[in-house]
Amino acid sequence: MQPETPPLERRGRIIIADDHELARLGLRTMLEPEPDLEVIGEAATGREAVALSSQLQPDLVLMDIRMPDMDGLMATRAIKEELPRTSILIVTLSEDPDYLLEALRVGAAGFVLKDSSAEELIRAVRSVARGDSYLDPAVTSRVLTTYRKAAEAPRGTDIAELTTRELDVLTLIGKGFSNTEIADELCISGVTVKSHIGRIFGKLGLRDRAAAIVYAYDNGIVAPR
Repeated sequence: MQPETPPLERRGRIIIADDHELARLGLRTMLEPEPDLEVIGEAATGREAVALSSQLQPDLVLMDIRMPDMDGLMATRAIKEELPRTSILIVTLSEDPDYLLEALRVGAAGFVLKDSSAEELIRAVRSVARGDSYLDPAVTSRVLTTYRKAAEAPRGTDIAELTTRELDVLTLIGKGFSNTEIADELCISGVTVKSHIGRIFGKLGLRDRAAAIVYAYDNGIVAPR
């Protein structure tokens, strides 16, 4: 069992984008009691989400995939192009691995299912708001299978290139730990974690965190749960 994600050091400013009013209300009701999270706006379409993000520049957008006018994938791409520091967390009922994989490709930091527990949703929100990623364990295996079929083989494949500490970090990435959780687990700083991850990606020819998770599974570093 992974440790709980601790509260943010400052209030995370959040926009909720979903075409269903009840879904937006449910997310707002869940987040408002959290002292480190603040909902600053709501959008009912992807185009509204892009415009509101441009205006308010939030730390995080909770983005549904299927919305009118502009879907969540197009909105995610547009927001990340204008606001690269704004993180996007896909919050959806869809378990389609193609949609979720495409969400990662266009810049989302992760995804979580709407029917997850409140604790799991808040954990996902905090992880992504602090700049980490989050992949819902309920559907990650299917997304990774899809990713594996489409991904190019990494340039470097020799695990012996990694130091012991880099291997520790890669193992925790494969288990779905965020940067903050890795730092806590290994008793190192967040800056050190990012440095290790950069070297891991360079040595193994990995392009992103999803590719690192696939590598960890494919090379027996992490066993499927």
